[in-house]
Amino acid sequence: MKAEDTLVRIRELATVAFIAGVLTGLLVLPYALMGGLSVRAANRGFQSLPADMVTPTLPQGSVILAADGSKLATFYYENRVEVPITQVAPIMRRAIVAIEDSRFYEHGALDVKGTVRAVIANLRAGEVIQGGSTLSQQYVKNALAEMADTPAERRSALEPTAGRKLRELRYAVGLEKRLTKDQILERYLNIAYFGDGAYGIEAAARHYFGVHAAALSLPQSAALAGIVRSPQTYNPHLHPKRGRQRRDLVLNRMAELKVITLPEATTARTGPIHLHVTKTPNGCVTSSAPFFCDYVQRDILGNAVFGATLRQRRALLQRGGLEIHTTLEPKMQKAAQQAVDRFVPPKNSSGKAAAEVLVRPGTGAITAMAIDRKLGDSGKRGKMWVNLAADSDHGSSLGMQAGSTFKVFTLAEALRQEMPFGQKLNAPKEFVPTGFRDCAGHRVGDTTALGNAGDGEGGRDFTLVTGTWHSVNTFFLNLERRVGLCETYKMATRLGMRKATGGKLEQYPSFTLGFNTVSPERLAAAYAAFGARGKYCSPIAITSIGSPRGPVKVPSAGCHQVIDTDVADAVNHVLGGVLTKGTAKGNEIGRPAAGKTGTVDNFSSAWFAGYTPDMASAVWVGDPRGGYKHPLRDVCLGEGCFAQVYGADVPAPIWRETMTEALRGVPEHGFTEPGGGFFRQGSGEEEDDKDKDKKDKDKEKGGDKPGHDDEAADGPPETDWLFPP
Repeated sequence: MKAEDTLVRIRELATVAFIAGVLTGLLVLPYALMGGLSVRAANRGFQSLPADMVTPTLPQGSVILAADGSKLATFYYENRVEVPITQVAPIMRRAIVAIEDSRFYEHGALDVKGTVRAVIANLRAGEVIQGGSTLSQQYVKNALAEMADTPAERRSALEPTAGRKLRELRYAVGLEKRLTKDQILERYLNIAYFGDGAYGIEAAARHYFGVHAAALSLPQSAALAGIVRSPQTYNPHLHPKRGRQRRDLVLNRMAELKVITLPEATTARTGPIHLHVTKTPNGCVTSSAPFFCDYVQRDILGNAVFGATLRQRRALLQRGGLEIHTTLEPKMQKAAQQAVDRFVPPKNSSGKAAAEVLVRPGTGAITAMAIDRKLGDSGKRGKMWVNLAADSDHGSSLGMQAGSTFKVFTLAEALRQEMPFGQKLNAPKEFVPTGFRDCAGHRVGDTTALGNAGDGEGGRDFTLVTGTWHSVNTFFLNLERRVGLCETYKMATRLGMRKATGGKLEQYPSFTLGFNTVSPERLAAAYAAFGARGKYCSPIAITSIGSPRGPVKVPSAGCHQVIDTDVADAVNHVLGGVLTKGTAKGNEIGRPAAGKTGTVDNFSSAWFAGYTPDMASAVWVGDPRGGYKHPLRDVCLGEGCFAQVYGADVPAPIWRETMTEALRGVPEHGFTEPGGGFFRQGSGEEEDDKDKDKKDKDKEKGGDKPGHDDEAADGPPETDWLFPP
């Protein structure tokens, strides 16, 4: 035996002997009191007890669940899962009683006979083999430690002094009066610390043996019962030899008390402790949907609905035993993750990244949130803490310029003003931004003339349909001036759009070209509203939260009609052609769908937002270090190398692959045909057919590429980074 172990045991024995003497003295204390303090008064003062001081609400970990009930993550301050005594194996109950308080069911709060016997047994053995405190007293000690608000209070609750033992005994007397023995044992088993971060018998059973407390065997029960006396010393994971010796001692004690037979004890002592250590992850890093998990965590920590202060909200998440049911659908998440990882590999040599969010139309439910990175230290390749898919309050990202995905709001406003599909507007080669007013009535204009990405589309007329299909910048600038900048802004805000930082969108002529910085989450929710025929729902990740104290109220999606159904139907009709005849041609998914590409100025990033009546998605591809310094030029990604990346080159294929897999097996639903009034000047497609030959010639001359955007989000970016440096 090491000298330090000998000293520890001597101190333990001395402490137990001293405290035993003090407690024994309590038996004669009332009769020794003289003068003005009567025996009855002494007993009354000793036995009085604030009832709520010994039944604290124990910290329990919270679990985040996917829509199908599968576990996404756990959060805990103490890894504990409370269980009723009926869910603890009877042999485990007998083992803990045998080694810690064999006369538990026979005595009250103080067991003098057992205390004296324990002291003698411990002195004979030369170590602490039997406890001197009753289980009731041990429970009180742990309960007082749990209720401590400061480290000093916790140390006071655990210090091995006579004063502490007297306080425990006083509380234990009251405890024995209000609770049955089984109720006390249940509380003890749930509060006890079993080492290795496992609090309570259920967490301990799962951690050490990979089973529930109800399924513990005799050898397993003896091993766990032996730990609580000194979790660090007898932890079988850290100290196999000591843990085994302690287990055997428990088995011997159980046989001595005839709780088990001698042959059973002999058999159970055979061989080492067979551990099956199972770690319980804490947090989102190891989750199958880490950024969605982080989104949910931030949803709770940042919303006053879950507590007035951050400290209260953190306590609720880590200690409240919450069962958080979410909107994430594993099938959708897998489809999105595989797609972003395939087209923009996590450790691609160019340092580019991709983010995608799926939102269910008509509900706001976020069914998937994927980034081609692992959640972790941003200094390590292939990892980052910033959630590029969400607003800054849910992931620290400052957002990304939206590019031509914003043109849909100008289109929707034009259709709201009953502009027909065949309405023609000129798309000059260069557009001078004059005649624009914001919602305050102020004249606003960009400092320079705005143009197209190339020369092939400028200087001619387009219809509402063909101008959208080919995403012609100057056409949309002209259209925005006609319908009104303020009205376009109002349309976007009705559809939930705001800057990723939470601020209002800025109003300048290039609004329709998407200079505002937004998140994929917001954009997906806006496009989902078109799929829901004009019903907008705020994106939500949590459907319900249960707790030991009952349900916790969660924010709703607040679904409401923001545009008329006929306007949404018309938008769907026009955007459907983007996939079949426009900039995203070739990215069809085998069922009715609609969408819009987006390529930001200088190829700093690229987007695709698309949807069906059943699902909407927004995909962003760019560089987290800043797109203007690190544009999408001369890059090699998962599916090839690109001189420059348009929205149709990488984002749209990510969307196509995601939606194809995510909707596999989902019944096909089509869009509602728009009303006849929108066709009063024809379908709007005729001009496109007439110009087919001209486009082919433009392509040969090196003009704008058919099938790609003709946009550039002119106007300076707010920053050249996506998150605070």
